[in-house]
Amino acid sequence: MARFTFKLPDIGEGISEAEIVAWHVAVGDRVAEDQQIADMMTDKATVEMESPVSGTVVELAGEVGDQIAIGAMLVVIETESDVTEPVETASPVAAQSEPAPAPVPVAAVEPAARPEPAPILTDPAPAPSPPAATPILASPAVRARARDLGIDLTLVKTDGDRVRHADLDAYLRYGTGEGYHPPHASRARPDAPIKVIGMRRRIAENMAASKRAIPHFTYVDEIDVTELERVRADLNDHRGARPKLTMLPLMIVAICHAIPEFPMINARYDDEAGVVTRHGAVHLGMATQTDAGLMVPVIRDAQDKNVWQLATEIARLAEAARTGKATSAEMSGSTLTVTSLGPLGGIATTPVINRPEVAIIGPNKIVERPIFVGDDIVRAKLMNLSISCDHRVVDGWDAASFVQALKKLLETPVLLFAD
Repeated sequence: MARFTFKLPDIGEGISEAEIVAWHVAVGDRVAEDQQIADMMTDKATVEMESPVSGTVVELAGEVGDQIAIGAMLVVIETESDVTEPVETASPVAAQSEPAPAPVPVAAVEPAARPEPAPILTDPAPAPSPPAATPILASPAVRARARDLGIDLTLVKTDGDRVRHADLDAYLRYGTGEGYHPPHASRARPDAPIKVIGMRRRIAENMAASKRAIPHFTYVDEIDVTELERVRADLNDHRGARPKLTMLPLMIVAICHAIPEFPMINARYDDEAGVVTRHGAVHLGMATQTDAGLMVPVIRDAQDKNVWQLATEIARLAEAARTGKATSAEMSGSTLTVTSLGPLGGIATTPVINRPEVAIIGPNKIVERPIFVGDDIVRAKLMNLSISCDHRVVDGWDAASFVQALKKLLETPVLLFAD
């Protein structure tokens, strides 16, 4: 028998450590070669660890939520082969048993002297009667209310000659007498401490770093998407076997049309090196809500895709993110991010930038409202569009001008399909 130490391998991309997000084995379990033993999360993705040998698990590196350095021990497996890597273990410490304490002798107890009987009084005096209780004066309504609340009226103080509703209110507000019992059991649920691990920890760290390092500002404008929604409905009516279009593919096409005029929006800022890189290609991050938290899969080269290709890629990446099957490459390298609450919408949002990017775009809910067109009042579909920018890189004028360019494209959707 020998022991094999499985060390956390180099996962790539300069990762120095990974977090344990799930154990699939426990100490004492038998494992087969290539059996999944743990899930490790990096900044980019979750990686499944498989056992390189067969044997019995004798030691695990830590608990879920612990960080393990690359090259450090992850699991120790006892194998039947003699060629595995030996692992030194501390010698077991023998338990020292203490001698049983000597029995304590019980001293003989002498019987107590019998008390002399009390003298019998031939003509005992009657016990004094307790003083009569002072009657509590209160109206039937006050008594009924006190009874419903479980309040003993003798504990309620009053400045007058009788207990009133105001006295009950004061007792409920300030009183602590033992006679008061709440009429209903508390509806408060018990506290539930939850360890921040896995994706939730990554989100917390990234969002805190973004807000701490980046001076955000947000600009919001209103867009009339009545015509765009009509065009979208027409395209869906003739889509055939292609996926149904949502607003997002059309929004992405508009963004890719506007970016060449505003290259600073599609950029990443390395603040440690003091370098801003304006990217020629639009690798669009798509904020996606999953059971594990918010994830951002990336649509590569969005500028080269039409609305149907974008719709297909959006569906594929969203499904991969929700099921945990997105690769590290699909979860990294974005140059600009779009985040939307979908039907939840909202009047406006102030999204947090996906660092090291310098901007994030947030379309909000579409609502129908009356608007003036000349002297006429017409029904329109309106949507607020938010953009948050890094003020170190993007000026307010440029952010507003970019949104105005998007507004023109979205309000005149024929421009989205022009070369």
